Amino acid sequence: MEGVRPGGGPPAGGPGPGSGSGSGSFPSLFPPGLHGIYGECRRLYPDQPNPLQVTAIIKYWLGGPDPLDYVSMYRNLGNPALNVPEHWHYVSFGLSDLYGDNRVHEFTGTDGPSGFGFELTFRLKRETGESAPPTWPAELMQGLARYVFQSENTFCSGDHVSWHSPLDNSESRIQHMLLTEDPQMQPVQTPFGVVTFLQIVGVCTEELHAAQQWNGQGILELLRTVPVAGGPWLITDMRRGETIFEIDPHLQERVDKGIETDGSNLSGVSAKCAWDDLSRPPEDDEDSRSICIGTQPRRLSGKDTEQIRETLRRGLEINSKPVLPPINAQRQNGLNHDRAPSRKDSLESDSSAAIIPHELIRTRQLESVHLKFNQESGALIPLCLRGRLLHGRHFTYKSITGDTAITFVSTGVEGAFATEEHPYAAHGPWLQILLTEEFVERMLEDLEDLNSPEEFKLPKEYSWPEKKLKVSILPDAVFDNPLH
Repeated sequence: MEGVRPGGGPPAGGPGPGSGSGSGSFPSLFPPGLHGIYGECRRLYPDQPNPLQVTAIIKYWLGGPDPLDYVSMYRNLGNPALNVPEHWHYVSFGLSDLYGDNRVHEFTGTDGPSGFGFELTFRLKRETGESAPPTWPAELMQGLARYVFQSENTFCSGDHVSWHSPLDNSESRIQHMLLTEDPQMQPVQTPFGVVTFLQIVGVCTEELHAAQQWNGQGILELLRTVPVAGGPWLITDMRRGETIFEIDPHLQERVDKGIETDGSNLSGVSAKCAWDDLSRPPEDDEDSRSICIGTQPRRLSGKDTEQIRETLRRGLEINSKPVLPPINAQRQNGLNHDRAPSRKDSLESDSSAAIIPHELIRTRQLESVHLKFNQESGALIPLCLRGRLLHGRHFTYKSITGDTAITFVSTGVEGAFATEEHPYAAHGPWLQILLTEEFVERMLEDLEDLNSPEEFKLPKEYSWPEKKLKVSILPDAVFDNPLH
């Protein structure tokens, strides 16, 4: 539950004129972390000391559902010289450490990030005659903040968010998001660490898919070149009716060339997926072939979990709902961007060596496997093959229903337990599949219709008998059934 009010009262609005520095005249009313962010807002908007704010009525640290204490809303006049239109500018308060007393975030010192290290911003084009900012962006920001708090996954510039619903609950084509550095707000040093500002940018489905197949930064740069699609400050216009590829068809050629040259920076998704070991019948309940989805899925070891979390440590999962579900129980991780493009990729994380060795789960070589995906996950298989494996990288599907994971690896990936001699290997519920470049090319030909998933009926099955591999694309309901 949220309320909207002017930001002049403490502590939402920030100190008034003459209140001093971070210690200020009202330290009890204006905690230093909040004061630091407000100071940056005041630098940009000296004429708006008391902006409208959406505030959580019951604060998160008092048991409320909304992690952001406040979202301030400013009127930005734009920059006519740069063809930047007038717009509303939203700034969150709460992903960083506002208080420094461990009520929300653990205080770890002044040198590192404050809390999660960032706050969210959003720029929404102001409609003619609009005298007050719409408040729906504040709830959008709360939804993203809930994901961060529940999953402990932070965002980075270039990340993308699959939202699958108009951001303002209208009929708009703007149904997903990219994240980038705010063009005006500078990082802030607070007594509790550094805070940066990541701006939400609304995009169409076709633009999201291009970001997945290539990378978010590349699509952001294209959006900056199209004034009606964002322009230099990447302002979201919910009434935009055309994608950048419809506005300028030549931009698709730039994306295609980028994919061919760079591959994809998307290295993993949380998804509806499963796998069966077809090598042998199940011997008992503890050794079921269908170990991937069940009421009591096997647990991954600490090292396995750390490796997969590293692979999937940024962004958000594939999700068919506009509001992200609770993530506490299952640690739904999301998307990752490679630290550096490299022909020799690695599944080993920097911190995995510190995890206690996992002697209790042995790695098994499998003779035959059956992979199962829902339609949305299956549509990403060509991206996995063309954009990742053909560039010497890996791609992981992490099940949203349990601990199951499926990682495709190429022969250039280091740290994998699947080999060319034994291309299918399982470590508990984590399956790795090593595919040679020759087999990847063949699979791309056979799976060509996955590029147009709306044109085929489910279930859909693909099989390579000589490779002892089968892939099924199944309805969502199959994965929602715990007895599957």
